[in-house]
Amino acid sequence: MTAQTKRDAPWLFRTYAGHSTAKASNALYRNNLSKGQTGLSVAFDLPTQTGYDSDHQLAKGEVGKVGVPVAHLGDMRALFDAIPLEQMNTSMTINATAPWLLALYIAVAEEQGADVAALNGTVQNDLIKEYLSRGTYICPPKPSLRMITDVAAYTREYLPKWNPMNVCSYHLQEAGATPEQELAFALATACAVLDDLKTKVPAADFPNMVGRISFFVNAGIRFVTELCKMRAFVDLWDEITEHRYGITDAKYRRFRYGVQVNSLGLTEPQPENNVYRILIEMLAVTLSKNARARAVQLPAWNEALGLPRPWDQQWSLRMQQILAYETDLLEYDDLFDGNPAIDRKVQALKDGARAELAQIDAMGGAVAAIDYMKGRLVEANADRIARIESQETTVVGVNRFTSTEPSPLTTGDGSIMAADPEAEADQIARLHSWRKARDAGAVTEALAALAQACADGSNVMPASIACAKAGVTTGEWGAVVRRAFGEYRAPTGVSRNPSNRTEGLEPIREAVATLSSKLGRPLKFLVGKPGLDGHSNGAEQIAARARDCGMEIHYEGIRLTPAEIVAAAQDQAAHVVGLSILSGSHIPLITETLERMRAAGLSHIPLVVGGIIPEADATQLRALGVAAVYTPKDFELNRIMLDIVGLVDAAPVAAE
Repeated sequence: MTAQTKRDAPWLFRTYAGHSTAKASNALYRNNLSKGQTGLSVAFDLPTQTGYDSDHQLAKGEVGKVGVPVAHLGDMRALFDAIPLEQMNTSMTINATAPWLLALYIAVAEEQGADVAALNGTVQNDLIKEYLSRGTYICPPKPSLRMITDVAAYTREYLPKWNPMNVCSYHLQEAGATPEQELAFALATACAVLDDLKTKVPAADFPNMVGRISFFVNAGIRFVTELCKMRAFVDLWDEITEHRYGITDAKYRRFRYGVQVNSLGLTEPQPENNVYRILIEMLAVTLSKNARARAVQLPAWNEALGLPRPWDQQWSLRMQQILAYETDLLEYDDLFDGNPAIDRKVQALKDGARAELAQIDAMGGAVAAIDYMKGRLVEANADRIARIESQETTVVGVNRFTSTEPSPLTTGDGSIMAADPEAEADQIARLHSWRKARDAGAVTEALAALAQACADGSNVMPASIACAKAGVTTGEWGAVVRRAFGEYRAPTGVSRNPSNRTEGLEPIREAVATLSSKLGRPLKFLVGKPGLDGHSNGAEQIAARARDCGMEIHYEGIRLTPAEIVAAAQDQAAHVVGLSILSGSHIPLITETLERMRAAGLSHIPLVVGGIIPEADATQLRALGVAAVYTPKDFELNRIMLDIVGLVDAAPVAAE
C-alpha cells in the first residue's frame, strides 16, 4: 500500500449523453469536452437502436427521447461536427444496429480525413443481454452473434485500436441479477462471442482479438460486494482466457472495462440522496488499482425524475475529477491486496459464478441458455423487490427515513430538462429531405449488395459502409437485415404458473378470489409495453406479482403498438390494462391507446400506467382518462395489486 514514484493516469471521464437531434447533441458533447470530459459516450434513441427510421409507425413519440436519432450519414456528420474523430475515444451504446452505426462513424471519419486505423473507441454490440434485460434486439440469436463477430473480424483488419464488442453486464444488474449471475452471464456471453470469432480470424491474430474484447459493468450500492465483484471479474477472465482459449500473453488476458454506476437504485423520493449513492458506487470501481475501470460514466442525481440538464451532468463529471485530481488515490498500489475479508468475498463470488457458468455450459452455452437466464433474472429481481417491500433492505427516503424537507434542487421551472417537443417533427422533415436529395439508384444498388452479403455469409461491414456512403437510412438497413434473418421475440421470463412466493399475499389473494367470483371468471389483467422501450423489468414484476395474487395475466413482452394492445384487450376480454413506459413517450402512446379503446368500445376497462412520469404529465394522463399512474416511488407492489382490484370492482364491467 506504499505510495508509487509515478502517479497513475486517471481513467477516461465520460458522460452518457444524447437527445433531441444530432445538432443539439453535438452542442452538448462539445460543451462537456470543454469542461474536461476526456471521452464521448453516445446514447442513441430507440428507433435508431432498433433499426427504424424516425418516421416509422413504431417510432412515434420515441424520436430523440432517450438518445440522439441517427437516421443517415447526414445525422452522423452533424453529431460529430467539429469533433476530430481521430483524436477522440468514442463509446457508442448500440447493439442490434452496431454494424450500421460503426459504418456511419467510419464514413464520417473518412470525410474528416482521419486515418481509420487510428480510430479509438467501442461499440457495445452485446445482443445476448438485450434478450435478457434491455430489449433493443432485432434478429434471432444466431444471426445476431454472426453480426457481432463480423464487426470484430472487420476491426481486426481495418480498425486495430477499436473495441468491437463490449460485453454488457450493466443491464443484467438493472434487471435484478445477483453479483454471481452478473459475473456468470456476462462471461458466458463473452465465451459465446469468442467461440464464434475463433472461426473467423487467423489463429495468430486470435490472442490480440481476445485482448480487444472489453466489458461494460454496473456498480451498485453494496460497496464491498461490488469492489469484490470487480476483482472476481479480473480473476475469472484471466482464468478463462488462459485455460479455455490458451492465451499465454498476460496483456491479452487483462479484464478491461468501463462502468456506469447503478441507475436502478436512483430514487424519486429525496433525489438529492442520489449524489451520495453515485459517489459511493464510483469508489467500488476506482479504489482497487488491480480492478480499476478504464472509463467511468456517472448518471445524474435526478435521472429518476427525467432528463438531466447540462449542469446536472457537470456535477457528475466534477465528482470524477475531484477523486482523480484532488485525492491521492492514483499515487498508491492496490489498497486491498492481502486483505482477508476481501479475499474471502472474492472467492465466494468466483465459486458462485463458476457454478452458474457450469450450468450454462451444460445447456450448450449462452445462446442456448437464454430462457434459463431470463427466468433467473426475473426471480432474482422479484426477491430484490420483496426485500425492499418488507424493509429487509433499507432504501433511505423510500422505505425508511421518509420525512423530508422540500428540496430546493427540484423546485422552480426548468429543474428537469424536457425533451424538445418540436425535435421529432424537425428530425422527420430533415429525413424526408435527405431521401429526396440522394441518388436513388446508388441506394438500391448498395442495399442489394447488403442483402447479398447477408445471404451468402460475407462480412456485413463492407456492404454496410457502402450503404452509409450511398445515403441509405437506418430503417432501410434494418429492413434488409429483418428480411434476411427474421425478427425475434425474446422470452418474458414470467411463467404462467404461480411461484411459491405467497407470504403476505393472503389478503390480496382473498380479495382477487372474491372479485373473480363476482365477475364470474378469473380477474384478467393485460400487461403491455407500447412503443420501443425495452426496459421490461417493471412490467415483468407487475405481471409476476399479479399472477401470484391469483389474477389471470396476459403479457406478451415488449415492442407492441397501441393497436396490438387494444386488440389483445378485446380478444382476451381483459378486466384491466396496465402499460409500462420508461422512455418518456407516455403522452403520445397513452393518448393513442385511449382513443383506440374508446373506438373499440372498451372505455369501461380501467387503464393504469407506470413509468418515469413527471407529476405534470401524470395529471395530464389522469385528465385523459387514465385510472392510476405509478412512478418509481410506488415500490409497494401489493398496494398496487389492491388498487387494481378496487379499480376493476368499481368499473362498469365488474357490475355486469
